[in-house]
Amino acid sequence: MSNEIILNADLRIRTGTNKTREIRREDSMVPAIIYGNEEESKNIKLRLNELTKASESELFYTQVLKILLEGQEEKVVLKELQREPVKGKFLHADFQRVSRKTKLKVVVPFRFLGEEECEGVKTDGGVIAKIISEIEIACLAGNIPEAIEIDITNLMLNEAIRLSELTLPEGAEIPGFDEENDQMVVSVNAPRAEEEEVEIEAEEADGETSSEGDAEVPDDSEGSDESDENS
Repeated sequence: MSNEIILNADLRIRTGTNKTREIRREDSMVPAIIYGNEEESKNIKLRLNELTKASESELFYTQVLKILLEGQEEKVVLKELQREPVKGKFLHADFQRVSRKTKLKVVVPFRFLGEEECEGVKTDGGVIAKIISEIEIACLAGNIPEAIEIDITNLMLNEAIRLSELTLPEGAEIPGFDEENDQMVVSVNAPRAEEEEVEIEAEEADGETSSEGDAEVPDDSEGSDESDENS
């Protein structure tokens, strides 16, 4: 995989709160752990600069990663990345071992194709509305996509693409998906200005109706005066 993310790691012999603080402070390293796949857990430490660079890529959170430890490879996925709440400093990372046949739940971003050629935009001046930008799927570790592509080239005004219409990797599914609660992913809507014009026209029409209704109400004041005079 050309975009594969590789991290170098060293074993942590000592563990504990004081030791992890020492690692972060003095070594410019970040404490972490590798576990799972019916193998022994390993306490490790990662290079801060490598982890920082890796965390800037979306693939870091969705793809199988490779950790090099004592001349061996560990294929893992990120399960948790703890940060200091205020400054965002890395505190600890948890990685789960995987094989290609390991089924995982991962969050994958959407990649929208054909935005510039979208028919609803070109033909009717519509506006593309992206309702959600990512989705959690369950799939084999060997089939995790970098992104789920959605082609909106032929999407017309007032049309939408829903979760049920997505093309997922082979064997993948959306956990807990129910067609009765099918969610909209992207749509092409009328321009906002046009919507506001329609609203204004509707309000003006209501105002005219009210005015006409007011004009039709008979004025009984003259009749009352005449009655008073006759009496």
